[in-house]
Amino acid sequence: MPEGDTIHRTARTLNLVLAGRAIVRFEAPRLVATGPTAGTVVRAVEARGKHLLVHFDDGRVLHTHMRMSGSWHVYRRGEPWRRGRGAARVVLETADGTVAVCFAAPVVEWLRDPGSRGGAVLAQLGPDLCRADADLEEAARRLARLDPAVEIGTALLDQRVASGVGNVYKSEVCFACRVDPSTPLSLVDTATRHALLDTAARMLRANLDRAHRETTLGGLAVYGRTGRPCRRCGTTIRRRRQGIPARSTYWCPTCQPPA
Repeated sequence: MPEGDTIHRTARTLNLVLAGRAIVRFEAPRLVATGPTAGTVVRAVEARGKHLLVHFDDGRVLHTHMRMSGSWHVYRRGEPWRRGRGAARVVLETADGTVAVCFAAPVVEWLRDPGSRGGAVLAQLGPDLCRADADLEEAARRLARLDPAVEIGTALLDQRVASGVGNVYKSEVCFACRVDPSTPLSLVDTATRHALLDTAARMLRANLDRAHRETTLGGLAVYGRTGRPCRRCGTTIRRRRQGIPARSTYWCPTCQPPA
């Protein structure tokens, strides 16, 4: 699943090439409702955590969520696509020849459609840590409302606490703060909770303008480095499955000892 920084970069790119432009083609084969007609103008594209919203001047809002499989691509009219047309969930073409294609996204919906779940999901999102004005105190309050038995690695993925953190940052943030990701929330003190949220926000924002994600000099500290030496102490990095659904978590047993 793309992290918040990826979705924010995608939204920024789409906003740059689509905002203020009239569409000449809109296709979304899995949407039941009729799409915007030719001449409708894209008003703006924005990210909210891991969700991407396309606003049209007729009042429609297209909500897409990538989960594990989706992505948006931008092409010029006539340029070959990097994925098969059968995977296209949205095709949006503007009068100037820009073609934006959303591939394989599990969630593609109009927010105002009856039965749409996106509005309720968006309303529950915690502060977006990619934003400079994210309310970290509110995120800390939301964290405190979770079951004390939940593991901190799982808690950091809860988008109702703070939006934008995915599997990569979950592992990287815990490593940076020297916290074992398996630690129950009840054993994580207030100062450490604030440090985790602040570090997550700092890492996400630092990568908003980078093509290749970095959380430490040379790349990532622990994520995807199972069996390799810790960059800090040399201990072998370990991996386990955590949460429901189970997701990979990486950590250094020496730098992140059990609480």
